[in-house]
Amino acid sequence: MSNHDKALDAALHATEWGYEVFPLSINKTPIIRSPHDKGHRCQGMHQCGSPGHGVGDATSDPDLVRWLFDQAPKAVGYGIRCGARLVGLDLDRKDNVDGVATLNRLAERHSFDIPRTTTVCTPSGGFHLWLAVPGGTIVPNSVGRVGPGIDVRSSRGYLVGPGSIGRKGEYVLHPKLGFIDPEPIPQQLLKLMLPPPPQASQRQPTALSGDAVTRALQGLVSVVLRAPEGNRNSALYWAAAKAWEHVRDGHVAAGDVEAELISAAVQVGLGAGEAARTVASAGRGVAV
Repeated sequence: MSNHDKALDAALHATEWGYEVFPLSINKTPIIRSPHDKGHRCQGMHQCGSPGHGVGDATSDPDLVRWLFDQAPKAVGYGIRCGARLVGLDLDRKDNVDGVATLNRLAERHSFDIPRTTTVCTPSGGFHLWLAVPGGTIVPNSVGRVGPGIDVRSSRGYLVGPGSIGRKGEYVLHPKLGFIDPEPIPQQLLKLMLPPPPQASQRQPTALSGDAVTRALQGLVSVVLRAPEGNRNSALYWAAAKAWEHVRDGHVAAGDVEAELISAAVQVGLGAGEAARTVASAGRGVAV
């Protein structure tokens, strides 16, 4: 069986567990090119009928999954959409950073038990922990906010599914755990995942309507989508810095800024991890 067919088979198993999936390249990025011109606002295949929206193509319909993989003959992996039902804790072990050790220290310091939950072993020696989200709670994507080597995959984010092939090897379910229903996020860990409440600004914030906020954020997203190759990361940083100003003033949620800009960056070819790091870097100097 080819790696393409193995990935498809694994993706279909994930739909049996109730998850939405879409095909990935060997670089762990969405493999189907966007059907739209730069600057488009289409959020997914459900809007235009064509694939090429990354996590926006994710589906739990087995027939649609097979069709998506037919459109991507070089796909050797699949992504699992995170968000309302699932949050992924990505524990990296590379570049002298150990996310597993970080999580153990946090568990001891904040008095919580690390859940025995679905765990995917990554080729670099790290792990993806699948965790359930409390109803009504929106957990933002983040890189390093919880601690060194710990990334959070949530709304409009995705996890590389077990059975996928990356350049460094295969993603596999933990042999001693297999697939089990994801355990709830411990309350103390959840607090570390959520951004702190906005601090009072020293200057009086300008009153903005909901429509004005939406237009402002869409304009910043357009900057990223229209950036020429070679300047995309710089454009993302600039747009993120402007967007974090709206977060500081209490006009928009941090999670919305991260989700919208990272999604736009992925659409123009930046890696999700690289984009998340750039957005986070732009926000470090902003009080949120």
